Amino acid sequence: MELNKTAFRSVPRTGVINVMHQAYKKGYSAHHKEWANLGQGAPETGELSGAPQRIKKINIDEACQEYAPIPGRKDLRQAVADFYNHFYRKNKKSKYTYQNVCITSGGRTALTQLAVSLGNVNIGHFIPDYTAYEELLTNFRNFVPMPILLNPKHKYKLSLAKLKQEILGRGLSALLISNPCNPTGQLIEGAELKKWITLTCKFRCSFIFDEFYSHYIYTNSNEKGKMVSSAEYVEDVNKDPIIIVDGLTKNWRYPGWRIGWIVGPKEIVEAASSASSFVNGGANHPLQKQAISLMKPELILAETKAIQKNFRIKRDYMLKFLKKLKIKIEVDPQGTFYCWANLNSLPKSLRNGEDFFAACLKEKTIVVPGVFFDVNPNKRRIYSNYQNYVRLSFGPPLEELKRGLEAIKKVIKNS
Repeated sequence: MELNKTAFRSVPRTGVINVMHQAYKKGYSAHHKEWANLGQGAPETGELSGAPQRIKKINIDEACQEYAPIPGRKDLRQAVADFYNHFYRKNKKSKYTYQNVCITSGGRTALTQLAVSLGNVNIGHFIPDYTAYEELLTNFRNFVPMPILLNPKHKYKLSLAKLKQEILGRGLSALLISNPCNPTGQLIEGAELKKWITLTCKFRCSFIFDEFYSHYIYTNSNEKGKMVSSAEYVEDVNKDPIIIVDGLTKNWRYPGWRIGWIVGPKEIVEAASSASSFVNGGANHPLQKQAISLMKPELILAETKAIQKNFRIKRDYMLKFLKKLKIKIEVDPQGTFYCWANLNSLPKSLRNGEDFFAACLKEKTIVVPGVFFDVNPNKRRIYSNYQNYVRLSFGPPLEELKRGLEAIKKVIKNS
């Protein structure tokens, strides 16, 4: 036992996983109808009005009993490349091929493979952002994480001038960003995104875009099926330092499959693929084969339209309900399925996100304290941001969402 204490360090659970661990200890079950999970970062996975029929069975042939190639099946890699070419690059001379794609075991593994591949550089990251980035940026010592604080007064966005200042002033060689952002739901799109891509190409700062929520877009109600990707503004797929991470988890609503991908310049994809040989050994073979059927453009568009129709209803319901409870949403989410909630207007006993989480847990409802999104690698900063925030998910089915909001209403009433 003493040797174990010497040889191993304590490894913390990431924010959302920590929250779910505490909920399980209180008796939470995904199938327990008394509970409402407004914390877990997953969309509802059942049949959705207007969406293609869900895959419920797969056949495994003999070839799929073997390991898949480390970078992934060539046919799935090409199917992913074709997806980006079809939706974002029809008028571009430079096209993605299978050589620009690496299949991974979900998004975290994709990010880990990229982290392993990074050199001794300064990498920028935003605050607030995805909780798992903290341990990712902590555990690889070959680069230096550089925090960039986003201000609610500026709608949790960074101006182009400020972005340029951060790149040049901090000497950034890479930047990690979720777009749309988890947890604020803010989105960089259109002309703004194009300017970001132009800037990063000019200064050769590699941008790693986490685009796992890129089909959950609410910025144009008249444009159904709208998707946003940095792939649209890449000029040369093998020269422009733009790396995309996505997968089936959110945009296809298959989180349990753990199938993701990295898309980018061939040399970067080759490096990330090499990292896969010791990080995870490659993704699940049978599910890779099945995933090819999900990459048909007509199915993707139908799924996206259904997501935006159904999740917009849930988003609007949550925003209206929270307003009645005097829970402040500083900026309405333009994407994702989260509301970033400021608790400062609540009774004093509920203004701290962790206290609010504990109170909601007693009412069988799960939320995520905002401090977990204060990405702080190696705990270098003493001060914690977002102590008075929580992230609320409208990912669950509407009935579960309503149950959770009613529980929050009860928590506030009884405080």
